[in-house]
Amino acid sequence: MDIEVGGIYPTDADKMGVAIAEARKGGAEGGIPIGAALFDEEGRLLGSGHNLRVQEGDASMHGETSAFRNAGRQRSYRKVTLATSLSPCWYCSGLIRQFGIGRVLVGDDQNFMGGQDWVAEHGADVHVMNVPELIDLMADFIDNNAALWNEDIGED
Repeated sequence: MDIEVGGIYPTDADKMGVAIAEARKGGAEGGIPIGAALFDEEGRLLGSGHNLRVQEGDASMHGETSAFRNAGRQRSYRKVTLATSLSPCWYCSGLIRQFGIGRVLVGDDQNFMGGQDWVAEHGADVHVMNVPELIDLMADFIDNNAALWNEDIGED
């Protein structure tokens, strides 16, 4: 999939497709295959990104934060949709809550359950899609990279 900032992605599946493409890109770079993207209320892509913890040696560069940074400053996030390939960890859930992102699409909450319920309790409209492709992608990554995965989620 060609990702075009400013392009229109009208359906939830289209939006998740951008997150999937970013996740695959991160995995191909030797990183953790988690991707995310932010869209305005018309479905226009504001920015996308993927987990860059390994590539940049930066523990703060989760998929959601990468997409958030790439989207640039927004006047308000209430009508913004965040598509993320994996349930957002507590760090990224805090970002969602802090900036009041109004809608969250979760591609996989089978391999990892972050703070999505907490985000929903505080007003975000959360839709869990559990895309088989993403569930398989993360399961394979976790099986083959247990130490790196545990580092990413803060486990010893």
